[in-house]
Amino acid sequence: MMLNISDARPFIYADNAATTRISENVLRTMITVLRDEYGNPSSVYGLGRRAKKRVEESRQQVADAIGAVSGEIYFTSGGTESDNWAIKGSAITQRKKGKPHIVSTAFEHHAVLNSLASLKNQGFEVTLLDIPPNGILQTEQLQESLRDNTGLASVVFANNEIGTIQPVAELAAICRSRGILFHTDAVQAMGNIPVNVRQLDVDLLSISGHKIHAAKGVGALYIRKGVEIAGLMDGGAQERFRRAGTENTAAIAGFGTAMQETVADLPQRTAYLLELRERFIEGVFRIGRCRLNGDREKRLPGNVNISFENVEGESLVLILDMQGICCSTGSACSSGSLEASHVLLAIGLPIELARGSLRFTFSEDNTIADIDYIITKLDTALKKLWGMSPIACKNFDKKF
Repeated sequence: MMLNISDARPFIYADNAATTRISENVLRTMITVLRDEYGNPSSVYGLGRRAKKRVEESRQQVADAIGAVSGEIYFTSGGTESDNWAIKGSAITQRKKGKPHIVSTAFEHHAVLNSLASLKNQGFEVTLLDIPPNGILQTEQLQESLRDNTGLASVVFANNEIGTIQPVAELAAICRSRGILFHTDAVQAMGNIPVNVRQLDVDLLSISGHKIHAAKGVGALYIRKGVEIAGLMDGGAQERFRRAGTENTAAIAGFGTAMQETVADLPQRTAYLLELRERFIEGVFRIGRCRLNGDREKRLPGNVNISFENVEGESLVLILDMQGICCSTGSACSSGSLEASHVLLAIGLPIELARGSLRFTFSEDNTIADIDYIITKLDTALKKLWGMSPIACKNFDKKF
């Protein structure tokens, strides 16, 4: 997405895993609802009924996009709430059944990891599985970690930092054979790869609006029909008594539009993003002294996470920002922190390389010209930083 700004520098947004630009159709939907259909969906008069109709239409759009039925979709404020609700709500009901043990991985999003930490403080048993260097959990690891008292397993569909895609269907099948609930955080997967709850056979699945060109502050939790989880929000009867609070009608309506859009052109978008990704990876490899983090093939089509020798990722981000390029050193929730990414440490990366990592995540708004510009500016920035470095590693491992 190369745009002109006041000083004639290009502006290239390559941090779509953090958030995406709202689409024109989503924006128009939201404006219409905010202006003309602003009633409370719980009201019985006409304006309220029209708002309620919007909510239910969006619920159907979300359900259709992931292969669910509308009654299995519950709107939330986003991926973090969906993850919290799925994990904490399931844990509460499963402990009542004598199953207080939960299995997850060491490289989950912090919404999952911190939910698990909270549960651990409440006496739940939590096992976090190590991740192989390629960033893909092995099914045997999950199989071996399950116990008779395991009530829930939660494994991210696609990692938010390195983009590696997990074998969710196989993992869910293992849990189903043992009567264990399975949740996946599909926030990054949605809009990048096919997401179908029937094919995956999961019990719970989290998605978020602002990762697919909808607004921030809206998301959904898929709860398979028949699955019991406790509610976290006390109040009114919204979301069929499971999630209290007046619905954010405009954001929900926009979310439905975004879900419809994101599945409509998924094959073409995926092919285009793969072309951008591979061009970028090859360009960065030509610069040298770098490493691709995570499996090259089994990763999201628009995700590139690279570690560079003898540099701080934050320095690179700031230099690229001055050139009109937006990228990140890891997940947006950790921005501003100088700590090494927990994801990169989880796959065994040395701390000095973890601190020298950048994440570039592309969307259909990006162009070939964007890719070539980033590579050129990245090359210049790295040579500048390497020229200032007192250390020069001669034998850096370029393998991936």
